[in-house]
Amino acid sequence: MNPITRRELLAGAAASVLPLRGAAKKPNVIWMMADDMGYGDLGCYGQKSIKTPNIDKLATQGTRFTDAYAGCTVCAPSRSCLMTGLHTGHTPIRCNVGGAPLLPEERTVANVMKDAGYNTGLFGKWGLGDINTTGVPWKHGFDEFVGFLHQAHAHFQYPRFLYDNDKELHLKGNDTPGRQTFANDVMNQRALDFVRRNKSNPFYLYLSWTVPHFEPHVPEDSLSAYRGRVPNGEPFVNKQGRLKNQSELGPAYAGMVSRIDNYTGALLSLLRELKLEEDTLIFFTSDNGGIMGNFHNDYFNNTSGLRGQKTTMYEGGLRVPMITRWPGKIAAGKTNNYVWHFADFLPTAAEAAGAKAPSGLDGVSVLPTLLGKQQKPHESLYWELPRYDAATKSFRKEKPMAAMRRGTMKILRPKPDAAVELYDLAADRTEKNDLAAKMPDVTQRMEQQLAASRTEPRHQDEPLHPWWDARS
Repeated sequence: MNPITRRELLAGAAASVLPLRGAAKKPNVIWMMADDMGYGDLGCYGQKSIKTPNIDKLATQGTRFTDAYAGCTVCAPSRSCLMTGLHTGHTPIRCNVGGAPLLPEERTVANVMKDAGYNTGLFGKWGLGDINTTGVPWKHGFDEFVGFLHQAHAHFQYPRFLYDNDKELHLKGNDTPGRQTFANDVMNQRALDFVRRNKSNPFYLYLSWTVPHFEPHVPEDSLSAYRGRVPNGEPFVNKQGRLKNQSELGPAYAGMVSRIDNYTGALLSLLRELKLEEDTLIFFTSDNGGIMGNFHNDYFNNTSGLRGQKTTMYEGGLRVPMITRWPGKIAAGKTNNYVWHFADFLPTAAEAAGAKAPSGLDGVSVLPTLLGKQQKPHESLYWELPRYDAATKSFRKEKPMAAMRRGTMKILRPKPDAAVELYDLAADRTEKNDLAAKMPDVTQRMEQQLAASRTEPRHQDEPLHPWWDARS
């Protein structure tokens, strides 16, 4: 037998990373993500008070998932799972300090897509490394970035500036006491510009708006649509003390959700105008569970009746809306109860792009499910949120709040070092009937599996960040 030539070897390697069979070219991949949007905030998930016609239409054109989960119950670790393909028992950023950076060797979805020939852009919140650290997005595969690096900066809807890669992009009229330029409008427009400039090239777009996250401010054209039509809400003061009397919390929240719907409509219209619809795989979701559980959840039904909210390990804190669309490949108007989570996005995007995902991931490609094929379910999904002590710059020595889902059974530790609880989600979607005492053998076995699903987090330093005063 003749030896394999170098040309044949290279040809074989190239064949192993060809685009999805049958695709005319590598598909564009868009991940759209709201910030703190609840499972029940969209019309297609049962919302009655807030209007989301564009996202609802997206659901009729694609597949809506009922049992999709965020990476964590709060921002930074959830985004770390999304970027690295590792669940929170293994992902680099485990807590929500906001400025702790990815290390240079820690690869992201953007690294994988860029290596596969994609142009890559992030517009919105990052949360995995502040300025002057190793964790900034342009050091982790993104060609373009406009938005917030540190999540504390992203608490401002009318900041003085955004980052345009490593430069400050100052926003007109936002110096004290002005509120002229809404940050999400700028970020969304830059995302549309990115799509226009890359209409002839495969691109990966990560569009991570910072609404409906608090601070609950939104331009008047979105606010006025709900003023007098939804409950105002109680006066609200957040930790930074910026919202001394937020008397229109309800209308502001509803307006922020509707503004995301407008942004989504603009992007979908642009894809149609550029004739990119059939070449683009779209995901729409939220970074964690909803925040409105304490504020008129009886009216907004923010969590669709699920127990808990953001920061808890109950379903209301972890389960998120998930809509996917790829015309001609993903079934239209379907609902799917396949169980998956953010760690699955990296291998899914890689397979769609014909790229090779890194080894050792917790996530698996769900592309077969998206394309309507039978797929082996996850053996388990895992989440945790260990507590970080800023004074010692270390994690506390305790059993962290955590959760695991195996099939329909879910075990969770609601607080650090607390006794675990056990629920059968098939019979008890709202997690009201704790089965831990009634099923001790199952509880013991799953608690052991809970402990075995994690490694100790690496040192997570929170660097000093630039001072952001009330104008930031």
